[in-house]
Amino acid sequence: MTTIQLALLSIGAYACNALLIARHFHKHRSEKAPLSPGWIAVAAHFAYAAINFKHYQGFNFSFFSTASLVSMIVALLLLIAAINKPVEKLGVILFPITALMLVLDLSFSEKPHPLQFHNWQMSTHILTSVIAFSLLNIAALQAILLAVQDQQLRSHPPRRYIQSLPPLQTMEALLFQMISAGLFFLTISLLTGFIFVENLFAQHLVHKTVLSILAWINFSGLIIGRIRYGWRGRTAIKLTLCGFLSLLLAYFGSKLVLELILQR
Repeated sequence: MTTIQLALLSIGAYACNALLIARHFHKHRSEKAPLSPGWIAVAAHFAYAAINFKHYQGFNFSFFSTASLVSMIVALLLLIAAINKPVEKLGVILFPITALMLVLDLSFSEKPHPLQFHNWQMSTHILTSVIAFSLLNIAALQAILLAVQDQQLRSHPPRRYIQSLPPLQTMEALLFQMISAGLFFLTISLLTGFIFVENLFAQHLVHKTVLSILAWINFSGLIIGRIRYGWRGRTAIKLTLCGFLSLLLAYFGSKLVLELILQR
């Protein structure tokens, strides 16, 4: 199959699975939404990325290509987590976003920004950075869903799709599990960056480093606050979204300005 065919298959499967999950909201919370189309979508998306990797002889880290790659990893991590955790309903938000990123990657012909992995140190830094961002992306989506659930449970009666979600305590526990896992990889990413990346505070890396450190402080403080002071609910939601916004600006802020606005 060509890259266009693989991309169209992936986009269609993402959209199909999002619709299936949306239709599943009215069912009892113990019934898991089907995710088979999601696995097909990720497999086709991976094949699409693999062909592009071979074409560019490395990953193309242009803006939309990076966004497509990261969203694919987020979708994959969600599917893996959904095997034994009730997080599959996040797909109703995540899968359309991933499909959109793939559409944008296809639609906009950007100047390629290939990056060769010359050593294991740089590979470790980049891989842990992507995994950290992906896990904390899922945590941010979980926080949004948790905020909606909290607001709806205050109304009487809550809407049917809210009743299909796991209990609030379970949703909060899952949120902190995702944050803890993301924080672990973010810590490794920062450490490897400081140790192995030359001129870390060089041009175009200062804001990324500072914002990543701020995100690390934010998520670390949230975990400590959870353990020592029992932070939960709206406090946890706000801090999760603030930390992810900082990380989002760190990872994509400079690429947006340099590549799409300044055309560099």
